[in-house]
Amino acid sequence: MNKELARELIGAGVHFGHAVSRWNPKMQPYIFGKRGMIHIINVKETLKGLIIAKKLLENVVSNGRDVVFVGTKRQAKKAIQNASEKCGMHYVSERWLGGTLTNFRTIRSRLQRLEELEGMDATGSIEAQGKKQGSRLKRELSKIKTNLDGIRKMNRMPGALVAVDAKKEYIALREARKLGIPTIALMDTDSDPDTVDVAIPSNDDSIKAIEILMDQLATAIAEGKTMVRQEDVTTMGATRTQRARTSRRRVLASAQDEEPQDDKPAAAAEVAAPEVSAPEVSVPEASEVTETSEASAQ
Repeated sequence: MNKELARELIGAGVHFGHAVSRWNPKMQPYIFGKRGMIHIINVKETLKGLIIAKKLLENVVSNGRDVVFVGTKRQAKKAIQNASEKCGMHYVSERWLGGTLTNFRTIRSRLQRLEELEGMDATGSIEAQGKKQGSRLKRELSKIKTNLDGIRKMNRMPGALVAVDAKKEYIALREARKLGIPTIALMDTDSDPDTVDVAIPSNDDSIKAIEILMDQLATAIAEGKTMVRQEDVTTMGATRTQRARTSRRRVLASAQDEEPQDDKPAAAAEVAAPEVSAPEVSVPEASEVTETSEASAQ
């Protein structure tokens, strides 16, 4: 299965990184090499990060927590919406409002305002307000719905946050880490892996690659919903932040336990897919890679 997934990801261009001049040195462990002036991501590391992320999400969801997907760049919007619909979770695809997590009470009040405006629109009360006032209320309704519609059912803090492009969604990742919420992110060669708990090195500008990875994570969440676990009563008396941090440590430790090791033949064979490493899958010539990368970056 992992070999087939690796071939599918490579076909989607998941191994194309950014130009060599744009790289972050902390991404060195995830880079296979370079062709021309383009870094090539090690697909084995992509699969390894994906497996850890799926295990973490299964643990989070099986403990009764929710997951929020964040991807505001054009290439990621549709993918995260489809993934959230598939697994019944929350998403932010237009704009991450500062304080969405750290000032959650205020965000909830705006969602209550959204419901109020929708009720007025349904009953025709907005039109009855007059032309100028009605126009203002309609603009307010459209603005709130655009920014917050994907998290309108999120009544509590999520158990994990999944982001596409850690460099772009740095505000969301900072808020999550501040509250002790585990974070997962797709990151290209220009990102800092220290900003997230689980890094999935990949081409975060490839629409097809993002769709495949998000679908894999959504499938893991759907499977986690079928699992039932008793709540850990040892943290019931703690504050919300303390409980979140304890949960974060627990699920990360559990996910790391499942990380395949190179000295275990079965696990290594399951993750590695040696036949499809970057240089053996007909990586395009330097000129073609450069054109692909420049087109993706634009």
